[in-house]
Amino acid sequence: MLKATISLAALLAATPALAEDEIIVTALGIEQPRDEVGQAVTVIDAETIQTRQSVSVADLLATTPGVRFNRADAVGGVTGISLRGAETTQTLVLIDGVKVNDPSSIGDAYDFGNLLVGNIRRIEVLRGSNSVVYGSQAIGGVVNIMTGTPAEGFAANASVDYGYSDTLNAKADVSGTSGIASGGLGVAYFRTDGISAEAGDAEKDGYENIAANAKLKLDFSDALSLDLRGYYIHADLDTDLFSFPPIDRTATSTLDQYVGYAGLNLRLFDGKLTNRAAVTWSRNDRDYTSIFGPYGYSGTNLRFEYEGVYQPVEQVTLVFGYEHERPDYDFVGFGSHDRAKIDIDSVYAVAVVKPVEGLTLTGGVRRDDHSQFGGATTFGANANYTPNGGRTNIRASYGEGFKAPSLYQLYDPFVGNSGLRPERSKSYDIGFDQKLAGDRAIFSVTAFRRDTRDQIDFDGAFGAFGGYNNLDRTRAKGVEASFALKPVDALTVTASYSYVDARNRSPGSPDEGLRLLRRAPNAASVSADYVWPFGLSTGATITMVDDSVDIDSSTHKRVQLDGFALVGVRASFPINEHLEVYGRIDNLFDEGYATAYGYGTYGRSAFGGVRVRF
Repeated sequence: MLKATISLAALLAATPALAEDEIIVTALGIEQPRDEVGQAVTVIDAETIQTRQSVSVADLLATTPGVRFNRADAVGGVTGISLRGAETTQTLVLIDGVKVNDPSSIGDAYDFGNLLVGNIRRIEVLRGSNSVVYGSQAIGGVVNIMTGTPAEGFAANASVDYGYSDTLNAKADVSGTSGIASGGLGVAYFRTDGISAEAGDAEKDGYENIAANAKLKLDFSDALSLDLRGYYIHADLDTDLFSFPPIDRTATSTLDQYVGYAGLNLRLFDGKLTNRAAVTWSRNDRDYTSIFGPYGYSGTNLRFEYEGVYQPVEQVTLVFGYEHERPDYDFVGFGSHDRAKIDIDSVYAVAVVKPVEGLTLTGGVRRDDHSQFGGATTFGANANYTPNGGRTNIRASYGEGFKAPSLYQLYDPFVGNSGLRPERSKSYDIGFDQKLAGDRAIFSVTAFRRDTRDQIDFDGAFGAFGGYNNLDRTRAKGVEASFALKPVDALTVTASYSYVDARNRSPGSPDEGLRLLRRAPNAASVSADYVWPFGLSTGATITMVDDSVDIDSSTHKRVQLDGFALVGVRASFPINEHLEVYGRIDNLFDEGYATAYGYGTYGRSAFGGVRVRF
């Protein structure tokens, strides 16, 4: 029944927002009209974020094409995002322009479990290998998280809601512009008694999260400006540790995440050449307690970036740059203190050419010099053709990916393997976007394939605790379809569908031909929102996910995760221009499901609150 429903949903597939912004920044790291982008990019805008009332960024991403997510715990638990069947460690994540993947985590992965929506205003998801622009990590794609742009004059927003399991969610932000300065501050607080991390257990595992963000821009002149940005997360989680029997119901984890950006922007030659020089810094401190004793990881990444954009004529844009990156890894626990660091120097160049009206061609090359593995060269190219001013876009792209083993995978004293090889990928896709009925309908389809060699995998049977090895090859292929409809101004219907076939293709491997773990082949999401004449807004989202497979950590055997369908409903009502009440019910039909074997998930839960704006 689920598969039949998903097949029907494929006919209705759509993007998260009908009126997507026409400017994309993730494809090249600079602003581009969507009609010039040859890669598949989905935008989740501020209106969609507010309407959906989601708490976790992962829940928003799960409604976009090509995305699969798994959460090994309740809210706050380790959460990974897979793009087009890639490993969750192959997703590059940016927060306000800073790469935030954790050098001390498994595979440099970014844990989305502690990234709550808070004051985030925009998310761009680029699918497909894109190491030319972003270097190591972007094999599956890029998730670009952005907080709000400071308002003209002054603006302030605040909201608070309360609900199931004594859950409190509050956030506030202020922003404004005065003279040469513009900026904003935001803070968000979330706490809950939670549910048990172990599926079927009655003992609750609580969670608390505090996040803050800040921006300041100083425009000294039309040509010179300074950007300062910061983001901070503190999170405390009670959890159940059962990687090894017996189950530990007293385990805890604490995270402090710091993100900083300082950039100088200079325009020369009447604006034909723009320069950006920036220093970025991110740090993740993770501390754990368990029956095995306390232990902790610290990962720091210091980066210097220079980016130049030269546009000699309207039809040609050149993007070039240099980056120096120093990831550091630090582990303390179980009588061990291990440290490691590497240096990466990179240069890249990309050309965007518009030879004839409606056609945009993009191509580039990157060279990374890695202190552990030497050099790696990656190429990428894409094209976008619109014969009718953007109503139809025909896209095609080719991208190469490169990802060095993480410091954890190389040097962890228990599961590390210093003999690992870097991962390499080649990604292809072709698709089109079509606007219909005066832009009241938007339809998109993209077919893709990615071949990866030397993919790094955890082998539970390797060594005393398991360990990391290189698989020979993997392949992911599939299709993403999307359609959005706004038949009248009051009604918006959106959905997404994707088929992802991700398999081990290593010749001679006992797993050859088997699906990769936690990657359901079919997934679909359908949303509808209606604004009634008297101001009430009501909406619903249905998310459907096919069967997938996982590993039972106690037996090292493959187990099936059954498919599921989740229904959420929501409503909001403006009391006046400054005050609004809202509420939602998640998992309306109390569906039992799992995205990671053995871990609990929320049943039916209701929340309500108020929102103010000035």
